[in-house]
Amino acid sequence: MMACMAVGNGLLRSTLKVSPVISGPARCLSVASSAPGKKSVVDKTGKNVVFVDGVRTPFLQSGTDYAKLMPHELAKNALLEITRKTGIPQDLVEYIIYGTVIQEVKTSNIARDAALCAGYPLNTPAHTVTMACISSNVAITTGIGLIASGAFEIIVAGGVETMSDVPIRHSRKMRSLMLRANKAKTLAQKLQLLASIRPGHFVPELPAVSEFSSGETMGHSGDRLAAAFGVTRKEQDDYALRSHKLAHEAQQKGYFTDVVPVKVPGVDGFVEKDNGIRVSTPEQLAKLKPAFVKPHGTVTAANASFLTDGASACLIMPEEKAKSLGLKPKAYLRDFVYVSQDPVDQLLLSPSYAVPKVLERAGLQASDIDVWEVHEAFAGQILANLKAMDSDWFAQTYMGRSSKVGAPPMDRFNLWGGSLSIGHPFAATGVRLTSHAANRLIREDGQFALITACAAGGQGVGMIVERHPDAPSFK
Repeated sequence: MMACMAVGNGLLRSTLKVSPVISGPARCLSVASSAPGKKSVVDKTGKNVVFVDGVRTPFLQSGTDYAKLMPHELAKNALLEITRKTGIPQDLVEYIIYGTVIQEVKTSNIARDAALCAGYPLNTPAHTVTMACISSNVAITTGIGLIASGAFEIIVAGGVETMSDVPIRHSRKMRSLMLRANKAKTLAQKLQLLASIRPGHFVPELPAVSEFSSGETMGHSGDRLAAAFGVTRKEQDDYALRSHKLAHEAQQKGYFTDVVPVKVPGVDGFVEKDNGIRVSTPEQLAKLKPAFVKPHGTVTAANASFLTDGASACLIMPEEKAKSLGLKPKAYLRDFVYVSQDPVDQLLLSPSYAVPKVLERAGLQASDIDVWEVHEAFAGQILANLKAMDSDWFAQTYMGRSSKVGAPPMDRFNLWGGSLSIGHPFAATGVRLTSHAANRLIREDGQFALITACAAGGQGVGMIVERHPDAPSFK
C-alpha cells in the first residue's frame, strides 16, 4: 500500500468504489442483510470451551475518578466481581491470565499481584500477557489453549489499563549515572559523579506514544489511512456520532450488564457507569481542529478513542465443567486467529485481514454473522477497513484472495457503540468486546458473533463466538 499512498488518494479512491458511510444503524454498506441459516462450527479443542460471563469496571476518561488508583486496584475489582457475578468460589479458579500494556513497574506481574489483592488463594497461579490493544483477547485465547491442553479447566482472563498515572523514567544518562553512584564505594567517587550531572540529565522519558518501527503516532497513521481510502472528515464525524448515540441508548436501556460498580476512595457513592459517552451534534464536531496532522488532517479528539482507565475479567471453562457446576454459559468460544501486517502503511488494517481468515477457519460466511463487535480506535480506521473488506481489488492486490469478504451490514455492527464512545483502556477492551458480543447474541436472538480488533505493531485478532443454547435470557 505504500506506493499507493505515495502518489495520493486517487488510485485507492477510484478503485474501491464504495458507497459513503451512513450515520444511522439501519442501512447496509454492501452485504445484503439476510437471516443466516443454522450452522454448526467444529470444535477444535475437544473441550467445547465456553464463555460463562464477563464483567468490567465502568470505563472512565483518564484523570477522572480513577486518577488516584493503581492498575492492580482496578484489576482487583474486576477479579472480585467475576466470581461474585458467576457464583464461583475463588478457590475453584485454577489459573488467572491478565493483560496490560503500559506496565506499572511496582507490579511486575499484575495478574498475580491483583489476584492476591482480590483474595484469591495463594496457590492460584497467574501470569501477565501483552499484545497492545488486544491483550485481553490474548488472555482469553491463552486460556483456551491451557484448557485444550488439559492443564487447567477453570480460568479467569482479563485486562487492565490506567492511563491516569503512567510510569515516567529518568533519562538514560541519568539512569546510568544513578546506577554507577549506587556502586560507588567512596564519598569522593560519589561526588565526582554528582559533578558530572548536566541539565540534559533531567529530561524525562515518557512512555512511547509512537509506533516503535516507524516513529509515527497511531493518530498520524489513522490520518494517512483515512486519506488513502478517501474517508472524509464528515464521514468520520458521522460515524463517531453514531457510536456515541448507540452507546447512550444502550446505557439508558440497561444493556451494559457487564458493568459492575466500583467503590473509589474519596468519591461519594459508587462509580457505576462509563463517563465518556457524549451525544453531540455534527456542527459541534465540525468545529474541532485536527489533532495530529495539522492543519489538513481529519482525525480529531471527537472521532478518535480517548485515553481511558478500566479493567475487565471473564470466566471460561469446558462446557462439561460448566454443566457440572450448574452454570449457564453465555457463549461458546469457537475459533480465533491472529494476523500481522506492515506496521507503517497497514498499521490499522488488521480487521480486513483477520475477518476472512477467521471465517474460513470456522467454516462460515460473512452473512452467517449476526453480531459484529469491532474495536473502534478511530472512526477513520473503521471506515477504511469497511472499504477494504468491500473491495475485490484490495483482496486481490494485498491479501492474495480472489474476491472480497464484503463489508458487514451496519444493522448488525457495533449496535451498542464502541471504543470511540465507551472508551478504550487498552488491555481491557478485548473482554469488553467479547462480553458485548455474547450479550448482544442473547438480546438479538443471534447465533454467531465476530469480534475483531487492530493493535500496535500492525497486529490484530479475529474471534468467533456462538450463543450457547443454555444462555440465560435478559428479562
